[in-house]
Amino acid sequence: MIDSMTHRKLSQTAQRPSPTRQLHGTANTTLATWRTHILGSRILSISALMLAMASTATWASDVKSQQTQAADIASNIANNTDTCYVEGVSDRLNCGFVTVPENPNKPDGKQIQVHYVVLPAVKNVNHEEALLAIAGGPGQSAIDNAAGFDAMLSKVRQQRDILLIDQRGTGRSNLLTCDEGAQSPLSFDDDNADTKAETQKCLAKIDADVTQYGSLNAIKDFEAVRQHLGYKKLHIYGISYGTRMAQLYMRLYPAHLATVTLDGIVPMQQSVLEIGASIDRGFDLLFKDCQETAACHAQFPELKAEFDQVAASLAKAPVMENVYDPVTGEKTMLTMTRGKFYGSIRMALYQANVRALVPHAIHQAAKHNFQPILGLYSLTIDNAGMAMGMHASVVCGEDMHRITPAMREQAQHSFMGKTMLEGLEATCEVWKVPAVDDSFSEPISSDIPTLLLSGEIDPATPPSWGELAMEKLTNAKHFVAPYATHGVAYQTCANNLIADLVRSGSVKDLDGECLKKDVRRSFYLNASSVEPLDATSTKTTTTDDNASTGAKE
Repeated sequence: MIDSMTHRKLSQTAQRPSPTRQLHGTANTTLATWRTHILGSRILSISALMLAMASTATWASDVKSQQTQAADIASNIANNTDTCYVEGVSDRLNCGFVTVPENPNKPDGKQIQVHYVVLPAVKNVNHEEALLAIAGGPGQSAIDNAAGFDAMLSKVRQQRDILLIDQRGTGRSNLLTCDEGAQSPLSFDDDNADTKAETQKCLAKIDADVTQYGSLNAIKDFEAVRQHLGYKKLHIYGISYGTRMAQLYMRLYPAHLATVTLDGIVPMQQSVLEIGASIDRGFDLLFKDCQETAACHAQFPELKAEFDQVAASLAKAPVMENVYDPVTGEKTMLTMTRGKFYGSIRMALYQANVRALVPHAIHQAAKHNFQPILGLYSLTIDNAGMAMGMHASVVCGEDMHRITPAMREQAQHSFMGKTMLEGLEATCEVWKVPAVDDSFSEPISSDIPTLLLSGEIDPATPPSWGELAMEKLTNAKHFVAPYATHGVAYQTCANNLIADLVRSGSVKDLDGECLKKDVRRSFYLNASSVEPLDATSTKTTTTDDNASTGAKE
């Protein structure tokens, strides 16, 4: 979970389904500051990023056009018909919804629809089982990210259905969001936004009891979908915030689970505010990586100092200049704030190929050229399909009360941590979601075969979080991919490990040796060239060559 991502305010979530994408985010003082991980497989053009041009995800069907397929899912799912198309997947899929009470304690009260899509197995030999893939956020639509899940889980899908559910408050399941404001996100001064006022405006527009959109109610919905579809067993893959949902499923409905994979792990014991320290770690690893890479260090010998220089300057006053909008191409005013600067870089750290652009972007910003930073920032302009109302319902009810005095003190020494804390407090003062019971935060005790995946250079959920989640898992293995960022299964051979786990139903023979393959991208030394890494003079950010072998059975 856990990325603070957005360019603006609570009301900025797009109304349309978003393209799939990898997890990323940008921090601000608004509720959107608490936006968390997003999931998918959006392919980003490096050149386009450096030129601040928008990249557009495209896909094709041998039967229907993109526009027709996009209309099909909106129409067919809404009418609870049996088949539909989704963006990025050319196959005709099974779709529908279950109707559940918004408040489980009031079964005769308001009802909501929880929508699902099934990607049918290529070979229907295990029709009583499916793999449930749970998206991140909190607030992201699993259905909108079908293409990413389909690609990553292609081997699993050979023999098992892939089940995607839009969690209540997201996507098509009673979406909790607000209309976008009139002001361009590029010109918006997020460092001086009135978070509380914007949150109040959003809450006034939402026709829902926002106290009913936390993870516990959502897990009941997931189980209702399983029963509706008749699956006897589920395999689960959860990423980021989705790992919290997966762990709750393990706690509440263990008899119905065959295996579990947790990727980018948020342990139950962890409050999301701890993400501030994780973000700082991600920045430090970037600077260390550049320093220990000969070509990067030669080109950018004062990278950390340049970063500090830009941040200090923007803290005094934002930079305002006319730029070309990276989405529309139209001339517009850019207000480059410290929040946008930090957030753009942080967002870039989630993907190896985009991370490779960051040193050059920082160096150019120090020379008063913010065009490369704008290219990175453009990745967050659509808010990544996050339902910010649902996001608030989760973090305000499940994390706010876990903030300790020590965490508050730590946050004061981190721009990201302080910004997040202030934004969360302002938002939750308006959202008024009751805190979950203390038992919610207890570690999961389970003997279900469980694979845990962490990226050594993950800027959000570090490997130590995976170790914390292992505390009471008696049939689990935790692999750390030394060169991966967030979403290990999208960057490494871990997708094959997931397929092996689902096929065998056991972690015993899983071997993480393949995770040691160097999947890093060489740092861009300018807008168009990359110097190959020199293996004799380059050192990875991980200090333990055996980091991927830790296991517990």
